[in-house]
Amino acid sequence: MLPLYYDPIYTDGIDPTARFPRDRYRLLYERLKDHQQIDLRRPRLATRSELELAHAPNYVDQFLTGTLSPEAIRRIGLRPWTDVIIERTLRITGGSLQALEHVLEHGGLAGNMAGGTHHAYHDFGSGYCIFNDIAICAQKALEHTEIKRVLILDLDVHQGDGTAAICADNPDTFTCSIHAESNFPFRKQQSDLDVHLSDDMEDKDYLQCLDETLQKIHAKDFDLILYQAGVDPLQDDALGNLALSRAGLDARNRTVFSLNHNYDIPIVIFMGGGYAKPIERSVDAFEDLFCAATELH
Repeated sequence: MLPLYYDPIYTDGIDPTARFPRDRYRLLYERLKDHQQIDLRRPRLATRSELELAHAPNYVDQFLTGTLSPEAIRRIGLRPWTDVIIERTLRITGGSLQALEHVLEHGGLAGNMAGGTHHAYHDFGSGYCIFNDIAICAQKALEHTEIKRVLILDLDVHQGDGTAAICADNPDTFTCSIHAESNFPFRKQQSDLDVHLSDDMEDKDYLQCLDETLQKIHAKDFDLILYQAGVDPLQDDALGNLALSRAGLDARNRTVFSLNHNYDIPIVIFMGGGYAKPIERSVDAFEDLFCAATELH
């Protein structure tokens, strides 16, 4: 079975008036809760020391004590903040860490029904992202002696700028971001490999680009893959500039998961972005993501 971490606070921890499609988590849960090959688990709270694997202690402290400046909160978004935003954030990061712990012990795939918060930097948050669970997981994984090289494969439509910045000086982590060039963040960071895509790219060209990229970086040679699986490359996405179909996204995910099937590389799945209107189209693609993972698990 596929371990998948979820808590109702993923939705309820965001104010209903916030400019963020909070219902996507609840809707996805309703679709997956009876799936016979998915083991839904409640995430634990990440600890302060785990957060500090990738973040400045002062920033961590300001968030946990509710003393971030209004400007810092504005830069993150998700406003107005709820009384449980801290617990929500710690459970999302904790869920990603538990998915990591599972694949390190058992191999295979595991996922978080949230996370992929790749716009968070070492000492500030941005673009709906408070702490960078991907960078935290990369650092945590490298504490294990059997993990020598970690691939962060970010296929969200937006560049993983925070991840690239945090991991820039770590030779054991390789950041690869395939994203729309003319999209947020407009000031890009330098990943180990950035693939900037032109607007309105469709399935065939995208999937060819993905195949060539995975060969170029020798993806089969890594010990662990952290997969940011945002579905905002979908043609219907309100914040994406690409034109992938639902079937194209499914083929993308299966290409990534084949690295586990063919080479036995553990993969952690982070949900990432998805902002279609109506949001059900993003939920369709997220459902495909985790169902494909069960088939190739």
